[in-house]
Amino acid sequence: MPRIRVNGIDLHYRLEGRGPWVTLSHALTTDLSLWDDLAAVLAESCTVLRYDTRGHGGSDAPAGPYDFAMLTGDVLGLLDALGVERTHFVGLSLGGMIAQHLALRAPQRIGRLVIASSTSRMPPATDAVWQERIAQAQAQGTASLAAATLQRWFTRPFRAAHPALMQRISALIAATPVAGYVGCAEAIRRLDITARLAAVKAPTLVVVGADDPGTPPAVGEAIAHAIPGAQLDVIPSASHLCCLEQPDAFNRRVAAFLAD
Repeated sequence: MPRIRVNGIDLHYRLEGRGPWVTLSHALTTDLSLWDDLAAVLAESCTVLRYDTRGHGGSDAPAGPYDFAMLTGDVLGLLDALGVERTHFVGLSLGGMIAQHLALRAPQRIGRLVIASSTSRMPPATDAVWQERIAQAQAQGTASLAAATLQRWFTRPFRAAHPALMQRISALIAATPVAGYVGCAEAIRRLDITARLAAVKAPTLVVVGADDPGTPPAVGEAIAHAIPGAQLDVIPSASHLCCLEQPDAFNRRVAAFLAD
């Protein structure tokens, strides 16, 4: 399990393929395995770098709270350690939030940008929800979050038709250290970056599932409207983890955009 000391912690990462670099950043309470299908597609023409976000998977999970300066610093430290000067970047949910901050902090390092199932701002009304989730994780563990999370992340028909995948994602949620969940959740609940997105220079694709209750198409549209020249792609019959619910459509669109 390759790990590199970065920004004061050990980050777990994986490399596949050859060609231009593309970095993949996963959702909260998942790990780099979220990208198994997309990585296989992109590795045919790219060098694919996947990593476990601080607090997740095989990376260290120090006590938080975390913030996006820290999470983007982790990415930049990883790129530096691997000698990567410039990379395309694909982020989903929490990964999409990291993507936005990264494109603003180090525009010279980013080629093309894909922001999937994400948002640029947490409305004040959601703060109580995040506080409740944090308290639940601290009191009952991250496994207690799995059932409600799956309801948000996948449509009802898909959940019923794919029990093995539901078990796999439940296991990822349960395996997330409480410190990692709480640290990242503290960063997410304070997110407010919409007003800065006009400064993003990278060609950008925003992807969202048509049936996503957490980051619905209107939220993706707001990001695409704020970033000059950004494209918006709404994937039918998909909720939050559209990369798993409609993998063919998601992977085809992302691969085509990165190859443009």
